[in-house]
Amino acid sequence: MNKPLRLFLIAATAAYIAGCATGVGTRQSTSTALDRILAGDHRSPANKARDVYRHPKETLLFFGIRPNMHVVEVWPGQGWYTEVIAPLVRDNGRYYAATMAPDLTSQYVSTQLKDYRAKLASRSDLYGKVQVTALGPEGHDIAPPGSVDLVVTFRNIHNWMAQDWAPQAFAAMFKALKPGGTLGVVEHRGNPQTPQDPQAKSGYVNEDYAIQLIESQGFKLVAKSQINANARDTKDYQQGVWTLPPTYRLGAQDKEKYAAIGESDRFTLKFIKPGPSR
Repeated sequence: MNKPLRLFLIAATAAYIAGCATGVGTRQSTSTALDRILAGDHRSPANKARDVYRHPKETLLFFGIRPNMHVVEVWPGQGWYTEVIAPLVRDNGRYYAATMAPDLTSQYVSTQLKDYRAKLASRSDLYGKVQVTALGPEGHDIAPPGSVDLVVTFRNIHNWMAQDWAPQAFAAMFKALKPGGTLGVVEHRGNPQTPQDPQAKSGYVNEDYAIQLIESQGFKLVAKSQINANARDTKDYQQGVWTLPPTYRLGAQDKEKYAAIGESDRFTLKFIKPGPSR
């Protein structure tokens, strides 16, 4: 073996070992890890079937996720993205699940929280290190202030608008992030020709409205993606976005038509918390 080649191999091996030890990961190694996780047997066939609409690998890579990051997912619902993010960061990072705040007056909230905790308990090998926090109208600390690299939330802005505390939700996310940290947002995209309903009763949120809302809490928009766009979504349904799959709120009525449209058109936005990264 010639000397230049031997030195190259030594350097490459050292870099590989260092990368494994720190768990930092490159975009390519993170992509490979996500492929493995998405194919895992911990995900149900029904959840896997939604990958074609939600593009989880491409979305998370767009947000810049890496295995060593401290990540908060805000309002993880039934844990669709928990199945992807928690295993990715389990060994070298940290995953906070900022669920809905407990509400003893709401059977829906109580059931959601019970089911989510049962999901975490079902696979301690994957979810045993998940740290559960909460986010409600009072704000709450969704993670130690200034401690996380990435906050993500999927299709939740309309919920906070409906309850009239969307600004407080994004203020809590801003507080949790390190300076230079990233916020990744996906939401049902409204028709820009239609004035925004402040309570988003249809489930759709105009992209410009969302950007203004989020930037009002100190964030700066740095990138947009069309990963989750769907031009077939006409956004004018009797039961709003819930007319489409997977909800099918109209039941069997025109179900094939709505199945052909697929899940909603969504904007995918990346913001940063200004300031030098640490």
